[in-house]
Amino acid sequence: MRPAPIRRSFGQALVEAWSGGAGSVLPFGFFSGTAMLVPFVLGSAPDRLASIGPGMLWLALALASLVTLERMFQADLQDGALDLWVQEPAAISLVALTKVMAHWIVSGLPLVLLTPLYGLMFQIPIDTTVPAMMAFGLGGLTFFLWGGVAAALAASVARGGLLIALLALPFYLPTMIFGGMTVQAGLEDPSFLFLLASTLFALGVAPPAMGAALRLAAD
Repeated sequence: MRPAPIRRSFGQALVEAWSGGAGSVLPFGFFSGTAMLVPFVLGSAPDRLASIGPGMLWLALALASLVTLERMFQADLQDGALDLWVQEPAAISLVALTKVMAHWIVSGLPLVLLTPLYGLMFQIPIDTTVPAMMAFGLGGLTFFLWGGVAAALAASVARGGLLIALLALPFYLPTMIFGGMTVQAGLEDPSFLFLLASTLFALGVAPPAMGAALRLAAD
């Protein structure tokens, strides 16, 4: 497939990601609300916040990544664009990957940039900010890749948000575990290599899986 259609689909996906799910506003609100409610529920003791902070931030990121996935492929199925994609077997996986990347840039990357602010709120040491941002960047991309597979499987289901969550969350668990360990132990810890491996695995497996799911939805 020529690069020009991929670039056009990426630009269109950026516009759709911004307008279709309130852009980064809705994930930001969900992420912030989840993170800010924790001190009110569990108390504001610094030691307690420091111990549960990384895990809560990962949970908030995982849940926020699901907010905009429902409409990722539904519009393409409804307006007939998906029927054009399936005519080129190699193209459909690339187009699906570009849509996922666009959604991650609009909805996931801003949350990564907010990591230092919320890290301070949860008493995460400032010297672990860089590992936290790298871990959140890799983990957020992985969440959106597996979420894209779930969104492709649920593309033909009206109001499929719950189905997307049920399909995607089991695949989020390894990333959440290794990501939380990376934030606490640093980039030199083997957990960072496992986190990187999980992201590379998702990059290799998720696009063909999305393509196969979208071909089934178009039939």
